[in-house]
Amino acid sequence: MPPEVASPEAGPLAHLPNRPLDRQELRELVDRLAEQPGLWRKHVAFSADERHYASLHRDEYVDVWVLCWTPENDTGWHDHDTSSGAVRVVAGALEECNPRIGGAHVRTVVGEGSSFSFGPEHIHRLTGADEASVSIHAYSPPLWRLGQYSIDDGGVMRRVSVSYADELRPIAPA
Repeated sequence: MPPEVASPEAGPLAHLPNRPLDRQELRELVDRLAEQPGLWRKHVAFSADERHYASLHRDEYVDVWVLCWTPENDTGWHDHDTSSGAVRVVAGALEECNPRIGGAHVRTVVGEGSSFSFGPEHIHRLTGADEASVSIHAYSPPLWRLGQYSIDDGGVMRRVSVSYADELRPIAPA
């Protein structure tokens, strides 16, 4: 499903710096946007078949999304190529899982009102932890490509490059 694109709006999205944002700035941005539901609430929708998401802003330095989740929504293992990012949960909760080769994966539940940021080296998967969860994501530089991973039963990890507009889902091991 192609992302729904929001029209440009005044406010914090119109006054971003003309340069890439670092991890802390991205986290501050998603935290500020969470406090302004008029910018994102109209894009909240849920589907039994796929995760709903909408672009709130995109320019040459940053892009911002609102994503809607159910427990069935699973991004699969992925990275954000050259982009750093930040996530703020504005409703419900998400489960973030980080791979650990040779041990149990690290699972963290990120609840409503919490945020986190990461660099381009970060590999994770996200799933909805509640029936109806909503999160705001910001990336800088803007997403163009992502890496999707599979991990086979023997622990071998493989990466496939995908477009930022593709729906992230778990991929089968090669």
